[in-house]
Amino acid sequence: MTTQAAFFSLSLLLVFLCHGTTTSAQPAQAPSLPASAPKKPPTAPSKPGTVDVTKILQGAGEFSILIRLLKRTAVADQIKGQLKKSNNGFTLFAPTDTAFSNLKSGTLNSLGDEEKIRLIQFHTLPNFYSLSNFDTVSNPVRTQAGDSTPGEYPLNVTSMGNQVNISTGVVNASVSGTVYSDNQLAVYRVDKVLLPMDLFVAKTPIAAPAPAPTKPKAKKKKAAASPKAEADDTPKVAESPKAANTSTSTTSSSSSNSLPAVVDSGAGSLTKNGIMVSVGVTALIAAFSML
Repeated sequence: MTTQAAFFSLSLLLVFLCHGTTTSAQPAQAPSLPASAPKKPPTAPSKPGTVDVTKILQGAGEFSILIRLLKRTAVADQIKGQLKKSNNGFTLFAPTDTAFSNLKSGTLNSLGDEEKIRLIQFHTLPNFYSLSNFDTVSNPVRTQAGDSTPGEYPLNVTSMGNQVNISTGVVNASVSGTVYSDNQLAVYRVDKVLLPMDLFVAKTPIAAPAPAPTKPKAKKKKAAASPKAEADDTPKVAESPKAANTSTSTTSSSSSNSLPAVVDSGAGSLTKNGIMVSVGVTALIAAFSML
């Protein structure tokens, strides 16, 4: 009995010593970390207006000439800026390098800087159009080039099934595929450069209006002047009395010389009788005076 008690006590002592050694060998526990780190706020999605159309075309390849023109004319920046401001979106018809090489030699070089801007703007629509939207589009479609009236920048787009055709009045082109579309910007590959009428059709000069016919001036009819009137119209020079007498005598003389004398027998007889009476009266007076 004593031996069993001693053995039991020894066993307890050994168990206690082993437990104390194991506890002292364990390392100290590190301080506990927070349950979870605070989450960062979600990053706001980028605006659709930050799309760079030149990078899209570079990724697609075969648009090096168009990219160069977009940069030189600053139309690429214009598209990017307006995409940020507008919710209507943009549509770009992108001619391939092959389409540009098929142009008549010197076509691009013949254009000035302002005309090149108009040319590239003519390929840009200020609205987003999916291919299915072209079924109901109203022609002529307005472009960034401006006026869509005939002879200026009209662009007609027609759609039949999956085929989209474009007419400018100078060329007829077709959409050959979609390069990019995100409901804000659509870029469609076209097989020809879209040439507007305003730049590539010679305008007929407008004829100046004909001058109004002038009415002929009425000629004043002069009445035939009578000899008397003509004589009255002749300016008269004032004559001195002596000259007037001379003129009168000259006129009388010339008249007497020029006109034949008319002999009146009655007048001559009366004159003779008057002289005889006068002589008789004179003689009678002389006789009475002598008495």
